[in-house]
Amino acid sequence: MPTRRRFLASSLALSALPVFAKQAFVMSSPATRVIPSSGKPLAVVGLGTWQTFDVGGDRAAYDNLGRLLARFVELGGELVDSSPMYGSAEAVLGDLVTERKLRERLFLATKRWTRGRAAGVAQMEASLRSPQIELMQVHNLTDWKQRLPVLRAWKAEGRIRHLGITHYHAGAHAEVEDILRAEPLDFLQINYSLAEPEAARRLLPLAGERSVAVIVNRPFAEGALFGAIKGKPLPAAAADYGCRSWAQVFLRWILAHPAVTCVIPATRRIAHLEDNMAAAASPLPDLAVHKALARMANL
Repeated sequence: MPTRRRFLASSLALSALPVFAKQAFVMSSPATRVIPSSGKPLAVVGLGTWQTFDVGGDRAAYDNLGRLLARFVELGGELVDSSPMYGSAEAVLGDLVTERKLRERLFLATKRWTRGRAAGVAQMEASLRSPQIELMQVHNLTDWKQRLPVLRAWKAEGRIRHLGITHYHAGAHAEVEDILRAEPLDFLQINYSLAEPEAARRLLPLAGERSVAVIVNRPFAEGALFGAIKGKPLPAAAADYGCRSWAQVFLRWILAHPAVTCVIPATRRIAHLEDNMAAAASPLPDLAVHKALARMANL
């Protein structure tokens, strides 16, 4: 599969777009959307950590992630999503947040995925010993009937501020819908992209009706979208919709849905981070632009 860097270079070269100074599109304040349950504004482009932050004892990789996280904050990013399921990612993130003194600038989200009440509570307690988190989620609906009552109690005690559920596959959307209808939630994290648009059929409208914030995972379908536009130059018209790269087309297509609160692309490259964050430029696209961007990608 072609690399992201190659796509960025070829797309910009072929699109005949004007060249802007870096400051013009990466340093402005990002757009925000409000979390319905708390009223907190949240920057619409966040950061995922699956695979990218799982660097173990690799010091060079660790230091690079420190620079990346600092740049994320500098560009106005807030939400960083992790999980103990992601190898060393959650621990690496916690160490970097502490070392770089970034805690007050971030909205930290994590997940729990063990089965059984005792194991689940122990895993959640372990995360609470990390820098305090704003959002605790039930990962992939695992044992959600046991997890959600504990999370509600913790929210009432002030130990967490928000709670939610997650999944990454359309095969689980029916169960997600049932839970979303029956349970009071602050957040839903779900897969949604031009390659995986199923969430827009029922889940995103329902989240809007239920005043549930939506975090979108898999925005590039694990890189499949870049493969799908291989050899396709970025149309000059992309600039009319605030897009200077295919990554921004994909991200702004997601953000054009009014139910989406935040999208969390994962990367360990600062250039990719800057490209992704530029997709948060105001004004955010609307549903008319949503359709235009889909036609542009022709997927």
